[in-house]
Amino acid sequence: MAPTSEVFDEEGRRAFRVTAVRVVAACVAVALVIGLSGAAHTLMDAVQWCVDSAVGATLGLAVARWWVPQAWFHEKLWAAALMIAISVATPLTLVILSWIVFVHHVPASLALVESVLPSAFGSSLVMTALAFLVRRPATRTHAAAPNADGSGAPPPKFLARLPEKLQGAEIFAVEAEDHYLRLHTSLGQDLILLRLADAIAELEGLEGAQTHRSWWVAKAAVAQVERGDGRATLTLKDGAEVPVSRGFAKQLRSAGWF
Repeated sequence: MAPTSEVFDEEGRRAFRVTAVRVVAACVAVALVIGLSGAAHTLMDAVQWCVDSAVGATLGLAVARWWVPQAWFHEKLWAAALMIAISVATPLTLVILSWIVFVHHVPASLALVESVLPSAFGSSLVMTALAFLVRRPATRTHAAAPNADGSGAPPPKFLARLPEKLQGAEIFAVEAEDHYLRLHTSLGQDLILLRLADAIAELEGLEGAQTHRSWWVAKAAVAQVERGDGRATLTLKDGAEVPVSRGFAKQLRSAGWF
């Protein structure tokens, strides 16, 4: 599979670096705690677990960034997690086998591989789940296009996708529904066939942000914000209510949405 074509801007790269540090640190910390709690028979076993965790976490991050389609993290999270775990299991098995053969001097054999592979896959699943818990969600926000001086930035590519009956409308929000997107606009609603991740990239130039794995909202379309139980709900000009997931709330708050 070719690397994803989604462009990582500076904000995305910075968020990925922060996530990478948190994920690797969390995986190593868990391995260290388990090892020192008595599960490891020797200090070398605890060291091995930490090394395996660091290697597995690093491989998982690489797979997540360059192998898994980025839209899956919004639309098929389970598929993204499974793909990461499967991709990491094989190289992690080789790392564990190398440690057993060269450090513990156990002869390499098919039986050894068969005994290590299931535990490597299980470890990959656990590390992937842990990574999803501590990762920093990448909230992509858009600023308004700077066209007030007359030079004019090109209009967002997404506008060309509007159905004829919505041409010229103000875009309030874009909502993912299966393989389609529901467009919320000042002239009503309609469906188009497109992935949300691609729509967000093409909306560059309209001031807005992703608020939920299934929603992108224009900031100017927000008429009211309701908060409670650690969550927020945005009410748009057309009356639609948009959820704000916990993962996106912090960055939206920092951007002055509420």
